[in-house]
Amino acid sequence: MAKIEIYTTQTCPFCVRAISLLKSKNAEYIEIDVQSDPRVKTEMIKRAEGARSVPQIFINNEHIGGCDDLFALEAKNALDILL
Repeated sequence: MAKIEIYTTQTCPFCVRAISLLKSKNAEYIEIDVQSDPRVKTEMIKRAEGARSVPQIFINNEHIGGCDDLFALEAKNALDILL
């Protein structure tokens, strides 16, 4: 099973959309709220090579990108392979 980490905020509609896709795939994931601790957002930015927006998604420690990137993988039938 893949290790999925998704950096989110509570009010982000793109985060909700990305999580909804992961749930539809019955994928287990770790949700990391960047609003709870500024150090967490700093960690996300570093891991995501400067990306500051949420969500930022990692599968098996590989940076996938944001919501649009996740859906692009799904459209290419490549998401299931990663999961």
